[in-house]
Amino acid sequence: MAESSRDLILRRIRESLQKPAPQPAAPDFTAPLYPAPADDLAVMFAQSFVRTGGVFYYCESEDHFFDQLFAYKKEKELENLFVWEPELKKLLHKAGLVFVGDEKDFIKKADASLTTCEALVARTGSVLVSGASASGRRLSIYPDQHLVLARTSQIVPDIGDGLQAVKENHNGKLPSMISLTTGPSRTADIEKTLVLGAHGPRSIVLFLLDDAPAATT
Repeated sequence: MAESSRDLILRRIRESLQKPAPQPAAPDFTAPLYPAPADDLAVMFAQSFVRTGGVFYYCESEDHFFDQLFAYKKEKELENLFVWEPELKKLLHKAGLVFVGDEKDFIKKADASLTTCEALVARTGSVLVSGASASGRRLSIYPDQHLVLARTSQIVPDIGDGLQAVKENHNGKLPSMISLTTGPSRTADIEKTLVLGAHGPRSIVLFLLDDAPAATT
C-alpha cells in the first residue's frame, strides 16, 4: 500500500526526533531571500522546537490529542490546568478532560495553562502568541507550564511570515501584545548560572494537530 503524504510527514517527524536535530547551515545573508522548503515545514518546526527545549507531541486526530493530553496531565500530576478560550473549553468538554475554566485561585494554583497560538515559526521553533485571544496575556506567561494546541496549517517559514499571519488573523491590525516564545523561559544573569522559569514558564509543551486534508485514492 502506498504511503500517504500524512503518513510520510508523521514518519519523518518521528525519525527526526529520534536523533539529535542537525544544526542549521549558516544562511547566505548576501542573498535576497533565504527560503525554507515548504514541504518540510512540519519536520523543520519539530526539530527546531525540540532543539530549543520544547516538548513536542504530534497528534494525528483530535482523539489522539485527547489521549496524549490526558497522559501528559497524569504523568505530570497536573491538577490545575487553566483553559480560558471558549473553543478549547468545548474541545476538552467533548473529551471529558478536567480543566479550570475561570480565574478563581489562578495566582495560587496556576500549575499549567492550555492556549492556542497565532502561528508557529519553522526556522526558529517559536510559538507566536498574542493578547487578542481569550487567554489574554497571562496564560502564556504566568503558569509554570505552558501547553499549546496548534495545527499544521499554522506553520510558517519565518518570523516575518508569522507577523503577516497575525495581521491576517485580525483584519490587518496587530494586537497590542505579541510574544515570540522560543523554548522555556531561561536566564543566566546571576553568576552565569542557567535558571529556568525566572521570567515565564519553565516548560513549553506543544501538541501539533494534523489538520491537513486526508489523502484520496
